[in-house]
Amino acid sequence: MAFFESLIKQLMDVICAYTNSYGIAIILLTVLIKLVLLPFSFMQINSMKKMQEIAPIQQKLQQKYKNDKEKLNEEIMKLYQENKVNPFGGCLPLLIQLPIILALFRVFQSYDFAGASFLWIPNLSKPDPTYILPILAAVTTYIQTKVSTPPGTSNQQTASMNIVMPLMIGWFSIKFAAGLALYWVVSNVVQIIQQLIFMRPQPIAKEDIKVDESLRKAGKNSR
Repeated sequence: MAFFESLIKQLMDVICAYTNSYGIAIILLTVLIKLVLLPFSFMQINSMKKMQEIAPIQQKLQQKYKNDKEKLNEEIMKLYQENKVNPFGGCLPLLIQLPIILALFRVFQSYDFAGASFLWIPNLSKPDPTYILPILAAVTTYIQTKVSTPPGTSNQQTASMNIVMPLMIGWFSIKFAAGLALYWVVSNVVQIIQQLIFMRPQPIAKEDIKVDESLRKAGKNSR
């Protein structure tokens, strides 16, 4: 963790020296880190996309076997195997990114912005007195969680988290340095763009065939 923190701080210093702006340096560094982590983000989003594609079949199986949990688990595992889906496929990329993300958080939380201003923000070292950044952080976090949730997979717990997480980020942004809040906003915007690009619907004939076969099997097994 200390290695990543030191590296990120050095990058921040270098970018700021060229741009002569802490605010622009935060934006560019956040985008740069996101680009470096792009392959892992793609793996995570691709796993989510596969789960999204089989979600209608999984829901149908859950209705068919709602009174037989053992059979339901068996059929869902078959569904995963037939479509080559790993339900935990999105966890590994996230775990790989986690040390860098935490290092970014800690650097921006403690970085000495020397009282620099940026746009409407009078001091990046202190919370945004206008509350614009905290609101943007909460709104972009909400949008990011919404676009990352596959349609049809939402439940009461997921819906609650989609509300609690943005409120929590917004509250943190009120308490912490505006530089950290700016990082959150930029990171969320980049993540939203990535997810909208990678998760846009695409006709894939082979996977459509697998879906049709899975639906037919689900119907036969329920008789």
